[in-house]
Amino acid sequence: MRSQKLFAYTLLLISFGLNAATLQGRVVGVADGDTITVLDATNTKHKIRLQGIDAPEKAQAFGQRSKQSLSDLVFNKQVTVDFHQKDQYGRTLGKVLLDDNDMCLEQIKLGMAWHYKQYASDQPKEDRALYAQTELDAKAKKLGLWSDPSPTPPWQFRRQQKQSTRF
Repeated sequence: MRSQKLFAYTLLLISFGLNAATLQGRVVGVADGDTITVLDATNTKHKIRLQGIDAPEKAQAFGQRSKQSLSDLVFNKQVTVDFHQKDQYGRTLGKVLLDDNDMCLEQIKLGMAWHYKQYASDQPKEDRALYAQTELDAKAKKLGLWSDPSPTPPWQFRRQQKQSTRF
């Protein structure tokens, strides 16, 4: 019985390992406050969408500041990306780490991005709670986009832009 449990546990660990992947490389581009380009050791470029956050669009209030913030954090630096999937646009969706520090969380902490609760179920449970609390802390301190009395979330901004182009 004990060997069966051990075998089942080993299979479970292997299956989790198969779903996760890690990418390492240098950040060679910052498209906006939640998207970067990483160049790996084989000189392959990977478009990375930071998991768990949504930053203001470039044409939106704080959009350029959010992009600059992410650039200041990671541009031309070696990062590790933990990922499980790609998004609907083919970008790798991952947690970006610099010296074991979570850059997605850092953007929220600086008030440069929202915790993207619509996709929170894609995050580990501990990250969900930490990101949500960090957003509340940044909001209470009125950091970054939270200095605006009523900031527009990027998903709402995108919806408004889409609707205005239809008419």
